[in-house]
Amino acid sequence: MTGGDRFDVALGAQDDAHVLFTTQAAERGYRAPGQEPGRASLTLAASQGARIDWLPQETILYDGARLHRRIEADLAGDARLLLVEPIVFGRMAMGESCRSGALVDQWRVRRDGRLIFADALRIGGDIAGLLDRTAIGVGARAMATLLHVGPDAAALAKTIRPPAPSGAALIADDILLVRLLAADGFALRRSLVPLVERLSGRPVPKVWRL
Repeated sequence: MTGGDRFDVALGAQDDAHVLFTTQAAERGYRAPGQEPGRASLTLAASQGARIDWLPQETILYDGARLHRRIEADLAGDARLLLVEPIVFGRMAMGESCRSGALVDQWRVRRDGRLIFADALRIGGDIAGLLDRTAIGVGARAMATLLHVGPDAAALAKTIRPPAPSGAALIADDILLVRLLAADGFALRRSLVPLVERLSGRPVPKVWRL
């Protein structure tokens, strides 16, 4: 995606279905001319007794990329959700870096119409400088957010030990939030794969294999 692009996706799972969605390759955010960002929206809907696992591959942001993304999930009754979004700021192995740009990422999760989780990330300008700060990225060039919504969240929270400086938090009895930081995309995936498998209870999709 680049400046002015618009990408909208809507996915759903009907009653008692368990559906896993992934992507064939990494999404790429290219340099955006001017100030107009690329915009992406994802809408997920899980009916009664259903479960959705949203497990895309990384979003790679190139230098000068500008991306605004919004994720909305609507859960009915006892529906479950695993939401994973990895972000890589430049391909370090290719000698690339994302020095500047903008990323706005907003998540909203509702159950039976009631908001149960909201999160917003905004990082822009000197991205490399911000990520180098101890209180923000500790020098990381890759990150991921994992959100697990289900009755086993509290039990899983006791078994999750993300490597420092990452962390996990039980937001509510049925909401577990994990944030990962890593030096690059490869290191991120090495940490991410076992966590995803632990939270989903199954192997990651084949396209995820290292």
